[in-house]
This record gives sequence, structure tokens and C-alpha cells, in this order.
Amino acid sequence: MAKQVVILGVQGERTAASVARFKELAAENGNDVEIVFVDQAQSEEDVIAQCQDAVAIIPGGRALTTEMISKMPNLQLVQVTSAGTDWIDKPAVYELGVKVANNGGGNRVAVSEHTITLMVSAYRRLEHQLRTARAGKWLGEAVMPGEAEDYHTLEEKTVGIVGLGRIGQAVAKRLRGWDCEIVYYDTIDFESDVTEPLNATKLPFDELLAVSDIVTLHVPLEPTTKGMMSTREFGLMKKTAMLINACRGPVVDEAALVQALRDGEIAGAGLDVLEQEPTPVDNPLFEMDNVIVTPHLASRAIESMYTSTEFAIANVSRVARGEDATSIVLPI
Repeated sequence: MAKQVVILGVQGERTAASVARFKELAAENGNDVEIVFVDQAQSEEDVIAQCQDAVAIIPGGRALTTEMISKMPNLQLVQVTSAGTDWIDKPAVYELGVKVANNGGGNRVAVSEHTITLMVSAYRRLEHQLRTARAGKWLGEAVMPGEAEDYHTLEEKTVGIVGLGRIGQAVAKRLRGWDCEIVYYDTIDFESDVTEPLNATKLPFDELLAVSDIVTLHVPLEPTTKGMMSTREFGLMKKTAMLINACRGPVVDEAALVQALRDGEIAGAGLDVLEQEPTPVDNPLFEMDNVIVTPHLASRAIESMYTSTEFAIANVSRVARGEDATSIVLPI
């Protein structure tokens, strides 16, 4: 008998198309699950009542709370379609006997490509170029005296990857074409079958900051990573170094970053995420020619959606069959 899996979201054409795709994939996976849509705009009581038989929930937003989960007696898995799960109180959820899984790297290609886009954009001061083009300045007029040394190529630079998970590995793989030297820091000791094809060398965190031309962040937002880049860390970096962040905004102490950029402690930054989102329009980062900011859309690609959806259905189907889910996130 098929087990119930709830898609928790908001009514609309996009949601309807997504639910239809989930149902199609469920059929292809052997009809182990019955896909049911529940509108999260209802009261919590109504949502809970419609999730009593669910063995898994795929939330489309952040409406699912620990208290709601505690009232769903058959729930075994919360399966998100993103990489981040920082909005879920995982220790509390795990105490209830419910596990949390991310998208299994479903967005790793899009995020790694966007990360490298930020690297090139920061190195070539793309924000400055766009502003000068819009102002009608071209070629010699656009590049003021003394600025030539502010433009760089990515080739043969030392790139420090903080967090060598699925996305970090995808970044390292793609940087091989630029002949970059790859160093990384991670709390996990990866086997040689992971690091050798990437030609990646593990370094202590402080040493990585000191030797890298580019520091790129790919860690989950957890208590241990919040604010891991602050005044001390920027002081360890090269004054010519760039910071790239396409993971979670609060990993970086934004006030310290602004000060480091103003003081010339680092040369620039490429950011897809900020501490506060949406961020105030008067955020000083927007006024800096050596900073490029994108609106938390690094994973935005139709291929990412397809891959993450396919993984989610495969994972909830495992639970429905009594098997262990994969890509379980640690309860920290």
C-alpha cells in the first residue's frame, strides 16, 4: 500500500505544476508513495489534520514548525529541496524521531557555476564596468588612472574552498580549467579518491586564509559557522584577496566585511547572500565598485529544480519502502 507524502506549499500555477511533476516521478519510482498537496496558507490546525498519515513532508517554504511536526504521528522525514536546512530546529525535530534531508546536491552545478561567475565578476570589477557603461563611458574613459592593477584574471590563482561538500567539490572541479591551485578547509577528512582528482590540498583554516587569492564559502549555516568570517579572519587574508559567499549570509559578519573593504584589508567580494534578506536598499555594499551582489539566486536554474525534485521523490520513496533515507543532515 502506498504511503502518503505531503507537498506543503501555497496554491498557484507554479505549485500545481510542481505537484504534477512530483506525482509523475512518484509513478516512475514504482508508486510507493501517494502525493498529497496541502495548502500551507490554512491554519496550523488544518495543516496538521491533513498530515496525520504522512510519512514524509516536502515543504515548499518555511511554514513547517517543530510544534506542527510533533503532532504528526507517522512522520519520519522532512525532505527539503534546497541545500540549506538552517530554518529547521534539527535537534528538536530529531528528538521527535523525525529526520531531515537536503537535496542531495541537486543544485551543486548551478551554485558552483554562479560561484565562479562571482569570482570572475569580482576580479574584473563587473559592477564598476556596468556602472560606467550605463554612464556612457567607454574604453579609456571607463578605466581611470591607477585602476589597471585592480583587474585580474582567474588563471593560476590559489582558491581556498571553505567546505568541500558537494558544492565545494563542484567548484574545485570547474576551476581545473583555469589551472588554479585548490586548497580547502573542512571539519571532515575526505579520502584521497575525493581530493586527488580535484588536486585539492587540505590546510588549517587560518593558513588557508593567509595563502588564498580567493576565499569561497560553502558551509551550512549552523551555530559553529555563524560569523566564521569576521574582523580577525579578514585580517589574515591577503590585501589582494577576494571573498566569495554563495552559501548563507550570516556565515559572514557583514559589518566586519564592510569595514575590511573600506580599510583595504581585502580587495573585494562577490556575494549571493547577505545577513538580512531582503537587505536594505542603503546597504553600503551596493555602493562599492569592488563588490558584486546577486539576490540569493545562485541555485536558480531549471536543471537544479529537476534534479532536486527527482532526488526528493527517490528519497521519500525509500522511506515509504522502509529503507533509510540518504543526505540526512546532522542535528546541530
